[in-house]
Amino acid sequence: MCNKVSQEDATMRNPYTPGELPRVLAGREDQQHRIRGVLSRVSAYGETGGPPVVFLGPRGVGKTSLLREAQRDADEHGFLTVWVSCHHGAPFLPDLVSRVDHALRAADVVAKGDRRSLRLDEIAVEIGVPTGVKVSARAAPDEGGGAETGARVSALEDLLHGTATRVRERGGSGLLVLVDELHAPSRTDLAVLLNAMQNLAGGREDSPFALVCAGLPSSVSVLTRAATFAERSTFVTLPPLAPEAAAQAVGEPAEQLGVGWTGPALAEVVERAQGFPYLLQVLAHATWQSASPVAGDRLGVADVRAGLPLVEAQLDAMFAARWGAATPLEQHLLTVMAHAGSASVTRAEIAAGMGRSTQSLGMPRERLIDKGIVEPAGHGRLRFTMPGFAEYLRATTATGEASRPST
Repeated sequence: MCNKVSQEDATMRNPYTPGELPRVLAGREDQQHRIRGVLSRVSAYGETGGPPVVFLGPRGVGKTSLLREAQRDADEHGFLTVWVSCHHGAPFLPDLVSRVDHALRAADVVAKGDRRSLRLDEIAVEIGVPTGVKVSARAAPDEGGGAETGARVSALEDLLHGTATRVRERGGSGLLVLVDELHAPSRTDLAVLLNAMQNLAGGREDSPFALVCAGLPSSVSVLTRAATFAERSTFVTLPPLAPEAAAQAVGEPAEQLGVGWTGPALAEVVERAQGFPYLLQVLAHATWQSASPVAGDRLGVADVRAGLPLVEAQLDAMFAARWGAATPLEQHLLTVMAHAGSASVTRAEIAAGMGRSTQSLGMPRERLIDKGIVEPAGHGRLRFTMPGFAEYLRATTATGEASRPST
């Protein structure tokens, strides 16, 4: 256990960042290698990077961190990068176009005297006329496809192609678009993006562009509903971190500040987190905050356990939000799962516990998967996506804090 410290020493910055980018991205070497392979193809040949690469996993497994690391890597290797984070049911193309505009200006790809505004209220784009990107297609956003959607696809295709080739002409590698929360956006906007990329792939030798995305496992069905050919995307599921990688993610940030972890303390954090990067950060952050170490200290098991009340408070707030996001029927399903007491629960067990037919579980099951609260765990089985949620539900439903809902 570390020693008591002065108020000045106690201000040493906490190197752990729950909900933000970690200081050390450990255990994702295979996924990083896959992204670099795509970028190498664009950089070496000046062509598209192939079908969209989509990283899948529950919240807290590190998808956003992986994409941010890819963005940083691409920036260093001459790519113009554009980041878009989607929101439930909302259009994202206006944000995409705005960010393309911002990236071009920040990179000084467009000459200062030739700048004009870029907008997507009607997908009408002109940048850097006469030497920059120019897109003349116009189409108001539509509700159901048709000619208007075709014009929007053409406009976006021209924008992506023009931006990518302009970057290449200036000595850069190309354009990388990163889309986070891919399970969430407007299906119409998603269809426009997918069709534009499909068209660019048809002339791949002249389009130095790549698309890398991340989302919940439900992103697969979201993509294929938007465009059937999206099933040819490269889907990569992010697994929990192996114990060695989890230990690295916790140990290295402290070492950089001259603080160590004892073996037993590190093992306890790793075991409690069960391979979830978010939980690793929560546990390590709370341990550090409770211990207030200085250079030369070593964090021990007692420090980990002293920080647990902070961990429990943070997780309880998150679990309460997940519970509140569920409908009464979904809450009933979650309660039955939690009280089953096993890592995964069969559809038949859930139906019996709810007093309903297995056929009636389809809709609440799918909604809970879409919300990222549960996930499939083999044929006919479900499990919670976040470790600790089952224990939270057992405790709160037992004490009446989260009463078992009626059907």
